[in-house]
Amino acid sequence: MSWKNTKRTIRAGSRSFFRSGFTSVSAVLVMVITLFVITGLFFVQASLTTALSNMKDKVDVTVYFVPRANVDTIESIESAIKKAPEVKSVEYVSAEEALAIYKEKHSNDNLILQVFDILDENPLGASLNIKAKDPAQYESILNYLKSDSVLSAGMLSVIDSVDYSRNKLVIDRLNNIIDGAQRMGFMLAVILVFISIIITFNTMRLIIYMSREDISVMKLVGAGNKYIRGPFIISGILVGLFASVISILLFWPASYWLGHSMTDFLGIDLYVYYKSQFVQLFFIQIIAGIAIGAVSSFLAVHKYLNK
Repeated sequence: MSWKNTKRTIRAGSRSFFRSGFTSVSAVLVMVITLFVITGLFFVQASLTTALSNMKDKVDVTVYFVPRANVDTIESIESAIKKAPEVKSVEYVSAEEALAIYKEKHSNDNLILQVFDILDENPLGASLNIKAKDPAQYESILNYLKSDSVLSAGMLSVIDSVDYSRNKLVIDRLNNIIDGAQRMGFMLAVILVFISIIITFNTMRLIIYMSREDISVMKLVGAGNKYIRGPFIISGILVGLFASVISILLFWPASYWLGHSMTDFLGIDLYVYYKSQFVQLFFIQIIAGIAIGAVSSFLAVHKYLNK
């Protein structure tokens, strides 16, 4: 198709879009809702990912030692653990520090404080808080803790317990929740796109019906299906284009309001996220809107021309 014919097709499609008035506006509004919800799913996924990341940052492996454990032995184990490539940091908490932390945590419980006052010696042992470079590496660290390179003969007897199973359970459950939410979000997006295509398809059929006399004239003068189809596809593209621009602009005040009122709850400032991802979201909206509009229009005019 020559540039002259292309311009003619674009002008014809634009006239058809604006001439349809209320019908075009209805199609735009339906697609705005679809694109708005799909974009909202990006924000939900970002919030869930941030929540998981924050939770993972709080996870560690804690090795508790018996109260009688020798400091030199603990330092030897600490030195060996630091050599593991998966380990990000190791924090030593002495028995005295553990007791102070425990008392501060239960400062409002006089009964517990009285029990500690009665005891002649500190019942708590020292501990090592181990953080991994990647939360997925904690299993490797646990296996490394059990290896001969860390625990030489007799060292195992000074370890009281290793606390990770409860943290792992929380992470696994959170991962399952996020995976389920992402699958549900994807299914919802597919359903919304399908509904939008159907509604836009029927809207374009109405626009085509309103232009049936023009189509008959074009057929009489020998215009091919490709030329007849072009203006209606342009109309569909305009529907998607206007809808995507409106949708992305609506998210500006929406994210601003949510970003200031729900940051503590969501763990992410949606307004900051919106601004940082604006270009990406803009192009995703534009591409999705144009694709939905073009496909719907193509199917509608194809069905009409093949009656």
